[in-house]
Amino acid sequence: MGLSADEIRDSLDTVAGREPAIARALAAAGYPEPRIRETGHVTLLRAIVGQQVSVAAAASMWAKFEAEIGAAMDPHEILARDFDTLRACGLSRQKQGYARSLCELVAAGALDFDALPADDEDAIAELTRIKGIGRWTAEIYLLFAEGRPDIWPAGDLAVQVGLGKILGLDARPIEKETRALAEPWRPHRGAIAIFTWHCYNNPAL
Repeated sequence: MGLSADEIRDSLDTVAGREPAIARALAAAGYPEPRIRETGHVTLLRAIVGQQVSVAAAASMWAKFEAEIGAAMDPHEILARDFDTLRACGLSRQKQGYARSLCELVAAGALDFDALPADDEDAIAELTRIKGIGRWTAEIYLLFAEGRPDIWPAGDLAVQVGLGKILGLDARPIEKETRALAEPWRPHRGAIAIFTWHCYNNPAL
């Protein structure tokens, strides 16, 4: 379960108390809504299906995939399907490879979503063992599904743009700068990330 509205509010208030730019942006844009995803392999399967395609295409693919496999997306059922069956659901060879990598780890008990390492970097390393799951996807999972409070996806374009607007920077900060700027906000960076997305296209800023 992701960060609750109260947790987001408390974290933002804490950071705003020592960071005037956050306080000003918060007063202008208001608090963001929570972003919640389910824990488990299904959320990462959805991420794989949605990679590099439009929202509409991803929704269509997922509907066909779910109709074929079932809403629980049993890893054993996915592994039992042949290439053509999954291709008919819209899954490319690459997406099938990524989905099978995830399902093989789960089916073998090598990846337990109920027992990911408590350390954020260790958890990211565990998730990125899955083919097709990079650091950004792992961070989004840990923030939206597990509600880890200090996840900071510094490589996310919208986070960079949103942070630049909040801080009044002349140019979008690159990943290294985005990471450095947020260091003083530990351990509340997850709420700040959600706030940067809230501010990304917010006309109040």
